[in-house]
Amino acid sequence: MYKNYIFDLYGTLIDINTDEWSDDLWKKMAILYGYKGAHYTFEELNSEYDRLVELEKKAVKKKFPDYTVVDIKIEKVFKKLFTQKGVRATKAQVAFVAEAFRCYSTKYIKLYDGVIDLLDTLKAKGKKIYLLSNAQRYFTENELNMLGLTPYFDGVCISSDEECSKPDTNYFKILFDRYGLEKSESIMIGNDYISDIGGAADFGIDSLYIHQSISPEIKGELRSTYSVMDGDVYQIKKLTVK
Repeated sequence: MYKNYIFDLYGTLIDINTDEWSDDLWKKMAILYGYKGAHYTFEELNSEYDRLVELEKKAVKKKFPDYTVVDIKIEKVFKKLFTQKGVRATKAQVAFVAEAFRCYSTKYIKLYDGVIDLLDTLKAKGKKIYLLSNAQRYFTENELNMLGLTPYFDGVCISSDEECSKPDTNYFKILFDRYGLEKSESIMIGNDYISDIGGAADFGIDSLYIHQSISPEIKGELRSTYSVMDGDVYQIKKLTVK
């Protein structure tokens, strides 16, 4: 039926809840920066983080004017938060701060029921499995390893690496060109009716929409080839694997 299965990650394979806006998070981050000599109030740190994120987005848009949806390398922001306080941080220190930020802001993270069964089934049938995620390398790589997903993927695209995000068809094209995929042999599976499903439809490939509790509300046309509205991952195998 399909040779290539392209998965979104968060809300599709991984159930996650994060809060990047809480005062508690920014108070901890301010302490962590203070340990290294970069002194901020937590309000100042939060404000500067938001400002630097927007500056990075503008720089990427200028660099890639053809991209409709851009992403940034968040490690650049964490590094600049050191630099503008006169602290020269090593790459390892920046990585640690990024990891701490993700850890402090994560309320829970786990695989959805049926994910390993699905991926094992696809592998057993000789299918190729790819990741196309709107995510940060410094967060996602650790989470893929922690949850045992890394060995399943034949190819991985993370938006921060490419500075392009779904639903931009350029991002889909990057994946297909890099791994030599054929559109007629491929299906996109995701929980966002715009980023995953709309992007796949615009790019010209089949898709399966799975609705989870963290899925955005559907306010327009659902353009998927298949749909699973009750979040049952086991249905993906039944609908798309032969």
